[in-house]
Amino acid sequence: MSNPVLSNQKNDAAFDDVWDELVWRGLVHVSTDQAALKELLAGEPITYYCGFDPTAASLHLGHLVQLLTLRRLQLAGHKPLGLVGGSTGLVGDPRPTAERTLQTKETVSEWVRSLGDQISNYLSFEGENRARMVNNLDWTADLSAIDFLRDIGKHFRVGAMLKKDAVSARLNSDAGISFTEFSYQLLQALDFLELYRRHDCVLQTGGSDQWGNLVGGTDLVHRVEGANVHAFGTPLIVNSDGTKFGKSEGNAIWLNPEMTTPYAFYQFWLNAADADVIDRLKVFTFLSRAEIDEYAEKVANEPFRREAQKRLAWEVTTLVHGEAATQAAIDASSALFGRGDLSALDAATLEAAVAELPNATAGGDATVAQLLVETGLTTSLGEGRRAVDQGGVYLNNEKVTDADAVPAQPLHGRFHVLRRGKKTLAGVTIDV
Repeated sequence: MSNPVLSNQKNDAAFDDVWDELVWRGLVHVSTDQAALKELLAGEPITYYCGFDPTAASLHLGHLVQLLTLRRLQLAGHKPLGLVGGSTGLVGDPRPTAERTLQTKETVSEWVRSLGDQISNYLSFEGENRARMVNNLDWTADLSAIDFLRDIGKHFRVGAMLKKDAVSARLNSDAGISFTEFSYQLLQALDFLELYRRHDCVLQTGGSDQWGNLVGGTDLVHRVEGANVHAFGTPLIVNSDGTKFGKSEGNAIWLNPEMTTPYAFYQFWLNAADADVIDRLKVFTFLSRAEIDEYAEKVANEPFRREAQKRLAWEVTTLVHGEAATQAAIDASSALFGRGDLSALDAATLEAAVAELPNATAGGDATVAQLLVETGLTTSLGEGRRAVDQGGVYLNNEKVTDADAVPAQPLHGRFHVLRRGKKTLAGVTIDV
């Protein structure tokens, strides 16, 4: 159990079974027979899986929904398989808009390793229902094209394949679709068949945008083995204003701290809208229904305290990055606004915080007035001098008295934090 947070996780005993809890948390958008699934998950332990394709060096928040769904089922006693797509990642799941850029085999192999390491942080590999990692390259690497067409392709009808949403969208676009991406759905279906044969796997989970691929797998297992297996798809999470969840300034929120810093990660959750925060607590935390109901009352009665957002940011950042990184992000937020010691922040956290502010790069001989203009806190040197004279400018939480002074001793030799008034911040990186 590599992640110490796992030991504190548990499902809510107030629910009759895990299926009811999944439904309450809003994690079931589409599924095979719901009554059969409820009965299956309330019975003896089963083996189930979710697949993750290596289309980048890291998983993102959309994947976190799947990881936590896998974990909830494991906490109910079931046996998870975490699949990383060493072969499907070489092909690429068709997007509705354009063909994916094929990565080299070496790149995909490295991403497979990276994603496998990440997935392992969210599942327990101990006990009778310990998790196992699998790679679909293991059963496709030696599979000939002739065998694939005879043994797998024979069970698919082109008419049904053409109706898949992503395929249909591409066929109706100028981009069209290659045979490579068109065949992806067969490879994903093969995964379910192989896992059924190798591990008696009877359930696949995934995002609802993958539903066509999920049922392709259930259909293939039924046709080849005569067995009834199941699937359910989680909803695609969007914000209450209709914008795509998990995007910040056009960039995905990654689970890798080198791609999205813990500070930026924490701030993302802290900035959740009141209309979204309760749903986020349901999906991304293990808080009980009773606890979440209490936060719903706080949002309704005292939204200005943002207690639900603070709890959400703490829980998810701690889950992904650990308690120390979460506390460092909180300390950085406080220090930026003068409620803590900026010099006590480690260089990485301070750099991450500065990067999230309006910021500028300046030479070591720039005056405070020049820095105010460079960062956009003032529009002119004259305005900057007046702001200083009025006592409203702070540099590294110290009040500035001379606008034409050159700041000494940048934090960690590289950074300054400028504040105008109580809440208007900017960062400066000294060009060394």
